[in-house]
Amino acid sequence: MKPQHAAHLGEHLRQRLFFYASSAIALGWVLGANFPEVAQAHAHELGYVMNALVFLMIYPMMVGLNLTQLPKALKKPRPLLLTLFYNFVITPLLSWVLVQAMNAPPELALGFYLVMLIPGASMAIAFTGMAGGSIEVATLAQAAGFLVVPFALPFFMHWVGQSQAVAVPLGSLVTTIVLVLILPMVLGDLTRRWLVRRFGPPVMKTIKPYLGVIPALTMLLVMTLIFFSKGDMLTHNWTMLLPLMAATLAFLIAILALMTWLNRRMGLSFEEHMAVAFVCSGKNNATAIAIALSTAGFGPLVAVPAATLPMFQAVLLVGYVHLAERIRRYYAPAA
Repeated sequence: MKPQHAAHLGEHLRQRLFFYASSAIALGWVLGANFPEVAQAHAHELGYVMNALVFLMIYPMMVGLNLTQLPKALKKPRPLLLTLFYNFVITPLLSWVLVQAMNAPPELALGFYLVMLIPGASMAIAFTGMAGGSIEVATLAQAAGFLVVPFALPFFMHWVGQSQAVAVPLGSLVTTIVLVLILPMVLGDLTRRWLVRRFGPPVMKTIKPYLGVIPALTMLLVMTLIFFSKGDMLTHNWTMLLPLMAATLAFLIAILALMTWLNRRMGLSFEEHMAVAFVCSGKNNATAIAIALSTAGFGPLVAVPAATLPMFQAVLLVGYVHLAERIRRYYAPAA
């Protein structure tokens, strides 16, 4: 596939993510409900396949993550500091409130908290560009979030596990974070450096479309497998997903509204605000799925919130893109 074709496919997937995500979920659910014995008989094989797909989701994203740009953020730290504030202060508190209100099974509640704690959706930078925001700020904010997550996640997951009376396997979780986040981050950075030395800086622009398409396609396949593995159980207990959907919508609306108001009060420009807004509201469900599936002691239900998130996330973030001009006018007096 040529780069321009990959770029076109990536744009197609972004514009129709709701359709493809819901189709992947529906396909897996229908197959799992109609062939539960197949899912049960091949549970171990499914686990191996999903673990392999996890690497295909995470590694390309890490190759595209340019950590060498982070020192630039020190020149204008306010957007970066606000990003960390939203991601690791406001988001945990808001998520905890919603978890208490949703009254969902403990594994689903744990999964909801997990996905909300991993910022930087793969399409956040693309949405930032589409809305006229600062690509540089979005890239730096996303990189900073990925560096903090490995240290913050075990602490927050242990906290929410206690509130839900669920034993969070901290040892296994830390091991998974090393394998799913830190190791791919190191390998991705080494790969990026090697590619730039071998082929020159323009090579990253050439391969960028592939770095977005591969995780997106892999994520859709993993979503299908997750719902296939639990299709029979979800068919008989589908009402448990309703509070999860409501909590997801409530979170996205609340965090976007708060950031739109507070960022203006804090003196951010329109371009900086749009970058911070998309990086903080868009969650990296691919990474959350990877951690949920790879952590011993977590069942597949923990991955369900991350698998359903793209449907709502895509709709609301696209809606926010369409509000860009109104938001630009709202920010004009502070510019």
